[in-house]
Amino acid sequence: MVVKVAKVQKTNLLPVVEQSEEEKMTVKKYLRGEAADLGELQDKKLKGQLAVREDLYGKSAQAAAQAEKWLMPSEGGYLEVEGIEKTWRIKQDAIAAEVDILSSRKQFDIVLPDFGPYTLDFSLSGRYMIAAGKKGHMALLDMKNMDLIKEFQVRETVRDVVFLHNQKLFAAAQKKYVYMYSDNGTEMHCLKEHGAVTKLQFLNKHFLLTSINKFGQLHYQDITTGEMIGNYRTGLGRTDTMEVNPYNNVIGVGHSGGTVSMWKPTSAAPLVKMLCHQGPVTAMAFHSNGHLMATAGMERKIKLWDLRKFEVLQTLPGSTKAMQFSQRGLLAAATGSFVQVYGDLSGSQEYSRYMGHSIAKGYQIRKVQFRPYEDVLAIGHSKGWSSILIPGSGEPNFDTWVANPFETRKQRNEKEVRSLLDKLPPETIMLDPTKIGSVKPATKKEMPTKQDIEADKEAAVEGAKKTPLKKKTKGRSKPSKVTKKKQEAIMRAKKPFLEKQDEKVKKKRKRAEEENQLPKSLQRFARKAPAS
Repeated sequence: MVVKVAKVQKTNLLPVVEQSEEEKMTVKKYLRGEAADLGELQDKKLKGQLAVREDLYGKSAQAAAQAEKWLMPSEGGYLEVEGIEKTWRIKQDAIAAEVDILSSRKQFDIVLPDFGPYTLDFSLSGRYMIAAGKKGHMALLDMKNMDLIKEFQVRETVRDVVFLHNQKLFAAAQKKYVYMYSDNGTEMHCLKEHGAVTKLQFLNKHFLLTSINKFGQLHYQDITTGEMIGNYRTGLGRTDTMEVNPYNNVIGVGHSGGTVSMWKPTSAAPLVKMLCHQGPVTAMAFHSNGHLMATAGMERKIKLWDLRKFEVLQTLPGSTKAMQFSQRGLLAAATGSFVQVYGDLSGSQEYSRYMGHSIAKGYQIRKVQFRPYEDVLAIGHSKGWSSILIPGSGEPNFDTWVANPFETRKQRNEKEVRSLLDKLPPETIMLDPTKIGSVKPATKKEMPTKQDIEADKEAAVEGAKKTPLKKKTKGRSKPSKVTKKKQEAIMRAKKPFLEKQDEKVKKKRKRAEEENQLPKSLQRFARKAPAS
C-alpha cells in the first residue's frame, strides 16, 4: 500500500502590518548607514554573507525601534499658544496652576540673604543638588524628596562647587585651595596644586577635575590616582569663564581679550583660539550635540557659533553673566534679576524668545543651571536660589545605565566600579572623537620610480625651452645669444635632478665602504691608498 504525502504550503499566520512614516523614521535612526550595493559583486560567497549581514542589521534596527516605542513612552513638549499670544508672556503662576502637584512642588524660592550669591550644580541623574554661597555656606539637597541631606559652613570664600562622579563626593573652590568633601560634610582632600581657583569642571568619563585659577593656569588632576595630568598657562590673563563640551570633553575658556581657547590635557598649546567678541567674554555654553557654542561679550551681544566651521550662525542682542544649554537645546541667559530662555522651536538653528522670568528686583543672578531629566531651571542669586518650570527643557526618558535617579546603594556601587573600569585615558580627548578607531594614514612618502623621475625631468626641460625671452636691443638679442640663454635655462632645469642623482651615488658608495670596512684590530694591516 502506497501512502502519498500531500505537500502543505507554509503560510504566515501573522498579518503584515505596514509601517507608518514615524516608525520608518525611527527605524532609519537605528540603521547603520545606507545598505551596501550587492549587485556589483562577483563573488557569490561574499555576496551571500553580506546579504545575511544586511538582513541582521535591518532586524536589529526594527527591534530597537520597537523597544524605543515601549520603553520610552514619555514625549517632550513645549508651550503652545493660540492666536496672537506669545509664549514668553506666560508667567510662572499660570504654569503652576495648570501642572500636576508633583511638578508644582518643583517651583520654589529659597531666601538666604546672609550668605549669597549662590552657585549651583546637579548630579548626573538630576536628583541631587549642591548649593554654595560665596560666604561659605554649603548645602546638599535631595531634589526628589525635597530633603536637606547636609548643611555646613566652611567660614571661607567659596567661588565655585562641582559634583564629582556621584553625589558622594564634591569639590569646592575656596579662598586659597580646592577642597574635596564627602556627602556628610567631611573634608577628604586639600588640593593645593590648583591654587586660588575661580572655576571648576569635572570630566566624568575621564575622572579628571579641571580648574583655572586667578593667574590663568589650567590644571587637570586625576581623582582616582591623584596624579596631575596637565598644568598649563593660558597666557591670556585671569578669567572666570570656563565650560566643558559634553560631546568631546574639550575645555573652553573665555578670556578678557574677547578670545575663546579650547584645551585638552595632553597639549600645552590650545587646540583652537578664536576671536569671538571685541570685548571681554562674560559667559559661554556648549550644546549637548557638541556642534553649537554660545558666547556673550561686554559689547552686549550673544553669538551662536557652529564649531564644525567656526562661523557665527546667529547674533542675539543682550548681555549676560550666566548662560547654559538644556538637554533639549534651550538656552538660558541671565542678566541682573531677569532670565531669558531662547528656543530653536523650528529646528532651523534660529533661536528666538521662548520664555522669560523676573525674580525680585535687586537680586543679582550668578548662576543658571538646568536640572537633568526635568523641565526645571535652577537660579542661584545674591539672596539664595530659585527653581522655575521651563516646559520642554529636559530629556523626558532617562537611561538607567547612564543616570538613574532611583538607584539603590548596591546599584551605585556597581556603577562606580563599572565606570572606573571603563575610564577613558586623557589621550582620547580631541576635537573630533570619531577619529578614535580609524586607521592612521601612512606618513612615509612613496619613493618615485625611475620612469617618474625621467618624466619630471623631461617636463622641466620642455618648460624651460618654451619659456619666452625678453627682446633686448644693441645686439643682445642675437640668435647665438638667444640659443645660449635657452641652453642655460635647460641646464638650470636639469640641475636639481642631477644633484639628487649624485647624492644617491655618494650614499651608495659610502654604504658599500662601511660594509667592507675591516675591524679596528685589522685596520693596521690594510693597504693604504697612495697619496694623490
